[in-house]
Amino acid sequence: MSEDGLHIQWYPGHMAKARRMMEENANLVDIICEIADARIPVSSRNPELDSIAANKPRLLILNRIDLADPEVTSLWRTRYTHDNIPVLETNCKSGKGIREFTSAARGVLSEKLLELRAKGQAGRPIRAMVVGIPNVGKSSFINRLAKRNVAATADKPGLTRGKQWITVDKGLELLDTPGLLWPKLEGDRTAENLAFTGAIKNEIIDRETLAFRLMKRLSIEYPRLLETRYKIDFSGQAEGWELLERAARKRGFIVSGGQADTERMANILLDEFRGGIIGRITLERP
Repeated sequence: MSEDGLHIQWYPGHMAKARRMMEENANLVDIICEIADARIPVSSRNPELDSIAANKPRLLILNRIDLADPEVTSLWRTRYTHDNIPVLETNCKSGKGIREFTSAARGVLSEKLLELRAKGQAGRPIRAMVVGIPNVGKSSFINRLAKRNVAATADKPGLTRGKQWITVDKGLELLDTPGLLWPKLEGDRTAENLAFTGAIKNEIIDRETLAFRLMKRLSIEYPRLLETRYKIDFSGQAEGWELLERAARKRGFIVSGGQADTERMANILLDEFRGGIIGRITLERP
């Protein structure tokens, strides 16, 4: 099997529409809140957002910290703080960090709030546009913040297709937007990271190819977690497909003719990585 790059390109028509919608509505909000996946805090940030958001104040939300390596998340927080990028860390399953959102947004908007107070508009609610690529937990974040199910959720990308205004309380209104990728993914590593975490639909990717590339990455960056989970030795220079085959045989996944069922093992590896079962893993470091 070849381990060349994936060369993934995915830009459905509804994403072009979503971009236009964001551009048209940016002037209606006070702040742009970008949700990123803490496991891939670079690959999961849309580079086109700088032009879409214009000069609007920004807040970066690193979501799914429960799945990310906490030591690496700490490094990213230090990096972003050094670059004057306000960061909020969240876990939508437990609700960690959600309560701090309003105060974090107000902190970013402190100067604007003073201007509103001077104009006698101190009671006007903050209006925030919530953006992010597909499947970073945006809808789960909004539901947690609103304390009710106002945004549809699913463990797959591309569910939100239109905008909707959501009133959290008298002091905060959210504009939910569809998950937006960009027309051309720059570099195989970015495409891989997005595919590993499920930001790109499974239907357009060969899952075995994706799994043996993930296996190779993890054998280099998190070998002990793999050894613990799959009970085999991941040391040495074995390629990803060889490691996937070893794991399949260890699990007893054998098909007719004595061949390892790497397809079944591929599905398990991807599901267990995405669900945090292998361990807390971050694929990008500052």
